[in-house]
Amino acid sequence: MTDLINLIGTILYPIRWIVEAILVFWHWVLTSIGFSTGGGDTWVLSIVLLTIVVRVALIPIFVRQIKNQRRMMEVAPQLKKIQDKYKGKKDQFSREAMSRETMALYKETGTNPLSSCLPLLIQMPVFFSLYTVLHNAQTGKVGIGLLNQHLSDLFAKATLFGAPLHETFLGSDVINVKIIAGAMIVLMTASQFYTQLQLTTKNMSPETKASPMYRQQRMLLYFLPLVFLYSGLSFPLGVMFYWLTSNIWTMGQQYMVIRNSPTPGSDAALAREARLAKRQKERDARKGASATGTPGATLTPATEGASASVAEVEAPKRTNTQRTQPVGKNRSKKQNR
Repeated sequence: MTDLINLIGTILYPIRWIVEAILVFWHWVLTSIGFSTGGGDTWVLSIVLLTIVVRVALIPIFVRQIKNQRRMMEVAPQLKKIQDKYKGKKDQFSREAMSRETMALYKETGTNPLSSCLPLLIQMPVFFSLYTVLHNAQTGKVGIGLLNQHLSDLFAKATLFGAPLHETFLGSDVINVKIIAGAMIVLMTASQFYTQLQLTTKNMSPETKASPMYRQQRMLLYFLPLVFLYSGLSFPLGVMFYWLTSNIWTMGQQYMVIRNSPTPGSDAALAREARLAKRQKERDARKGASATGTPGATLTPATEGASASVAEVEAPKRTNTQRTQPVGKNRSKKQNR
């Protein structure tokens, strides 16, 4: 067990060093523009900016994870058909046939059930290192890089609105700690619930909603917020600022992905098609207005027909406005000859 812990520590060492360097950098930037060196607002902003830097760096991994999850959702109905085909068949031949058809489907669609988990596994060392750095700094432990003893002591003693950043909801008797921690727990839980709700209600096709995968996603809809609710009670305030910032980032990032690149056939895809059709109609209307030379005018089929009718009515009137000269009797007889 000790060897495993040492191995994990060795793997995380360079990541922790980078995380500490980013945290110290933002602390230096904020103090350089006038923030207090030991102020709680300085350290909270440093944590928020550190989290944003980390999440920006992980955007390619997040995008790949979303794509892999989408592929798995798209093939879920086909997987269900294969499972239903061999449902109740326990013989070796049926199991091998189901395995072959499943692997053939994965190969044909370019999907892999493990590929959607790989990006998450890559992110875990970063998140764990970030948590370790913040937790150690808040307890006054010296870092392994630029987070020296002086900065660690400042971090451990920092307060925000009278609430020490190293305190937890359950481990503190300070009323300000309970108020701030309670509010953040509610926000963390709500943001996680909304993020999962976007995925299950807007970004799944009807076929996926009829598959077992949808039931799993619905379970996560209620399970993950409970995890944040429970763990938030024992998280130090500083670490909770990291989790809340990360949750809000994930919520906004997933909203943009669902809005601009939704799963085909999902409610989000239908909404996107409606938006694009509306924009195209507005562009066509502006082009039609500019072609007629009337700014802001839009010709609908009804108005076009009305304009044509008016032109047809007015045209004969213009041709009949010329006065007919009277012709005398003598002149008329000469013309007839």
